[in-house]
Amino acid sequence: MSASKSSLTALTLGAIGVVYGDIGTSVLYAVKEVFGSGHVPFTPDNVYGILSIFFWTLTVIVSLKYVVLVLRADNNGEGGLVAMLALASQSVKDKPKLRRVLLVVGIFGTCLFYGDGVITPAISVLSAVEGLEVISPAFKKYVIPLTLIILFGLFAVQKRGTSGIGKFFGPITVIWFICIAVLGISQIATNPAILLAISPHYALGFMWNNPGTTFIILGAVVLCVTGGEALYADMGHFGKKPIRVAWFTVVMPCLTLNYFGQGALILSNPAAVKNPFFMMAPDWALIPLVGLATMATVIASQALISGAFSVTKQVIQLGYLPRLQVLHTSVKETGQIYLPFVNWSLFAAIVLAVVMFKSSSNLAAAYGIAVCTDMLITTILTFYVLRYNWKYPLVLCLGATSFFFVVDFAFWASNLMKLFDGGWFPLLIGGAVFTLMITWSDGRRLLNAKLRDDAIDLPSFLEAVFVSPPVRVEGTAVFLTAEPGTVPNALLHNLKHNKVLHANNLFVTVCNHEVPWIGMDKRIEVESMGHDCWQVVIHYGFKNDPDVPKALQTIKGRGCELDDMTTSYFLSRDTIVPTIGSGMAQWREKLFAQMHRNASATADFLKLPNNAVVELGSKIEI
Repeated sequence: MSASKSSLTALTLGAIGVVYGDIGTSVLYAVKEVFGSGHVPFTPDNVYGILSIFFWTLTVIVSLKYVVLVLRADNNGEGGLVAMLALASQSVKDKPKLRRVLLVVGIFGTCLFYGDGVITPAISVLSAVEGLEVISPAFKKYVIPLTLIILFGLFAVQKRGTSGIGKFFGPITVIWFICIAVLGISQIATNPAILLAISPHYALGFMWNNPGTTFIILGAVVLCVTGGEALYADMGHFGKKPIRVAWFTVVMPCLTLNYFGQGALILSNPAAVKNPFFMMAPDWALIPLVGLATMATVIASQALISGAFSVTKQVIQLGYLPRLQVLHTSVKETGQIYLPFVNWSLFAAIVLAVVMFKSSSNLAAAYGIAVCTDMLITTILTFYVLRYNWKYPLVLCLGATSFFFVVDFAFWASNLMKLFDGGWFPLLIGGAVFTLMITWSDGRRLLNAKLRDDAIDLPSFLEAVFVSPPVRVEGTAVFLTAEPGTVPNALLHNLKHNKVLHANNLFVTVCNHEVPWIGMDKRIEVESMGHDCWQVVIHYGFKNDPDVPKALQTIKGRGCELDDMTTSYFLSRDTIVPTIGSGMAQWREKLFAQMHRNASATADFLKLPNNAVVELGSKIEI
């Protein structure tokens, strides 16, 4: 029992550090953007109304939607938009048209995650460093250079992994939450009546009296729920219970106290609106507070960067991106990975965002559209999971999701007003990634169709070969093939040029599935084809790490004995030739050919030993 409690405590501490870092740093800029917009006059009723809207936004979107409802929609214990997409698409697999629409919508939502991944570190770190301006206006010219140096340091250490510094994430973030709660309490003590803003009638009264203003400021209010998607995405790392415990016992109370403290400060000193978070602190605490805020924002950014690596790996295995170099940074934690291309592409886009927008207020204008679109997509996919996977009655499914859909839609529509002020930036990033993903998916479909059309049936081919068999040489040949039961090009080339066949021949197909994990008991299928030839199918979920040699070790004792020293892996290295015809548009075919050429080597992705791989090339027109 004590061990279980200890485990829950450790997981809850970890969840506070990783899951809630983003939403925990929203206090740096959310209130500032709402009251600093100029749309809300400084009256006590308005301050109470806005604080009430903040509290009930956190309650409805985070507490009710994510913590209570969405966390239930786990895919074998995994969460996040990719897991939700896989669950929803599997739920409607008997409805191919609907399934395709859901896949496109879900993949677009996943692409917007990258837009969010650019804006969040930029706005978080920049807003923390801007605290220097409160200490002295003379520091203003150092804000952007210092922000870029901190961000560069953050991205430079990614290749070392987070295991070393990860153990400090939880304690530092807990200190951060305690600090923001204490700051809030110190201001609430001067005006305890501010706590009455918890009552929903203040929020409803403000919305009733100021419907136009309410609609406009929702685009800034949404900043208080940044990172809401993270608690669902990280469910697989920590589990539902620690995430829920962390939210209700630490995160939600501390956020509420800080927001209400900022409200109390603004009522007593309207000039504090230029940076209410840092102006809550006494002068002696400003420098350490800026340092702590910077550490908290770096931790929040780290969680999002790690998420980008994880999502990219999952999307690659679902077949929407070409293989990229994946480096494991921990021998114990398989989930700790580093993708150099993703890392430095994100950094370049973040530098561009910081240099272009120059302040957290300007970045706030760019923030929101991507997040709100993802929230809408999550709500839509949740409906299909409830209805078609869990088989709940239609009325109950509509009742559970329509309210959240209306709330999400209101925030999304408000954020559309920021489109030309900067909202286009994350949409542009998401749109570019979406173009790459759909082009790769369609290109792979065309390529596989072409390979199927040209394919030779493997069983009948082997029968013909063994009528007059070629010379058999010692050892095992493993031929990688996209489709089971078809002759791989590498085999044809080997017979044509080398005129030999190995003593043992394995025809291996790797299949990736829309589930997070596939256990070792279901990992491999083996079928004997006679003449010491076997058809092998290896199954992986989108969170499994493909390792073909390791998987093949499990077939020992089934009549096929593999010796690492005498096993060779034969791959077909296809060169794509774009042609004018019924495939994709010419520019998309050229883009696919370029992506195919630059994809990480199959051997590396499947963990094949470098000294045992033979690649035989061929040209394929699509």
